[in-house]
Amino acid sequence: MPIKTALVTGASRGIGFDIARALVEGGARVALLARSERDLSMRARELGDRAIPIACDVVDADAVSRAATRVRTELGAAPDAIVNSVGVFTLATVETTAPSDFRRSVDVNLVGPFLIVRAFLAEMRQRGSGHIVTIGSVADRAIFPENGAYSASKFGLRALHDVLRVELRGTGVRASLISPGPTDTTLWDDIDPDTRQGFTPRRDMLSAASVADVVRYVLSLPAEVNIDELRLSRA
Repeated sequence: MPIKTALVTGASRGIGFDIARALVEGGARVALLARSERDLSMRARELGDRAIPIACDVVDADAVSRAATRVRTELGAAPDAIVNSVGVFTLATVETTAPSDFRRSVDVNLVGPFLIVRAFLAEMRQRGSGHIVTIGSVADRAIFPENGAYSASKFGLRALHDVLRVELRGTGVRASLISPGPTDTTLWDDIDPDTRQGFTPRRDMLSAASVADVVRYVLSLPAEVNIDELRLSRA
């Protein structure tokens, strides 16, 4: 059945924005979370009245708490669905990775999703419904060079999802992990994979809109059906 309310992190660009758009077009009221208030406001205007921009740095526990209060006010309760799409991606060998960059990857890609889920999970449990969708990556299972920080965070994110599946089984709250292969978003702008050996050219990547379609499908399934995990690749 279609969801009525949702929260999407990383919603100002890339996969997160396309997910927000797909859910708004499906009739849901969607809280869009990202750091930039300006970018969010622009995106919300594109999507219309059902899109609610809420500026929030998801690695800041206090900011997440304030955002959660606003989400409940705007949506009337915890959202029917949470889609954790926020992420950062940098390339560097382990010995050249700055400690601050490693910490930032773990904070944004793992700690942030944890804080968002934690803010609403008790309420979802109490009412016996809700759906937590985690956007993983091919790098949450496969190892690539220069992915020390990114893979560490994404492997951790997959582990968090697996723990949620065990803890939530039978509660009515669902948890799904969607792990796309390389996806054409602005994250690749500075990397320029078309000119780097061993990288997938952008023309051969998944589109963000295709990933969003999969998320919408997962959220549309009957309440007794849970998709534990989907791995997406370009056909």
